[in-house]
Amino acid sequence: MKKSLLLVAIMFLGTLSSIQAQKFAGLQKSPTDITYAKADRNAKPEIKVVYSRPQKKGRTIFGDLVKFDKVWRTGADEATEIKIFKDIKMGDKTVKAGTYSLYTIPGEKEWTIILNSDLDSWGAYSYDEGKDIARIKVPAASGDALEVFSIAFKKVDKGYHMVMGWDTTRVEVPFYM
Repeated sequence: MKKSLLLVAIMFLGTLSSIQAQKFAGLQKSPTDITYAKADRNAKPEIKVVYSRPQKKGRTIFGDLVKFDKVWRTGADEATEIKIFKDIKMGDKTVKAGTYSLYTIPGEKEWTIILNSDLDSWGAYSYDEGKDIARIKVPAASGDALEVFSIAFKKVDKGYHMVMGWDTTRVEVPFYM
């Protein structure tokens, strides 16, 4: 009986030490975030965006870290994903309900906004223009400096504008229901 208890105790301590030895990853350098477009706080979302939020850290962002006129993952790490819960219009382009990668091509005065059917891509390295679902151009504007890349929605007549900002650059992408 004592041998059985000793054996159980040794097994328990072995399990406990293996649990304690587990390594956990540190915080992401560009934490993942989610933003929603919804009619009010308690409503179900109409659009959901999952993206990583890189930080400025004293760097020159647009034109240097993020090249002008080159496809960008729109954030950090994996390409940003946008889930649209019902058919909508992005500008004048009709987009079916579904989940898409959100890529952008930043420019000094305007950005190209791209919805693409290829999901789970790291960065824009495997971007395939042939899988684009919709593209529109939107003007780039200036605003107060933002340390962290951010996406938010604002309610407008008949839909939402998805506002993206980092450093002093802002763009608004129109979505209409």
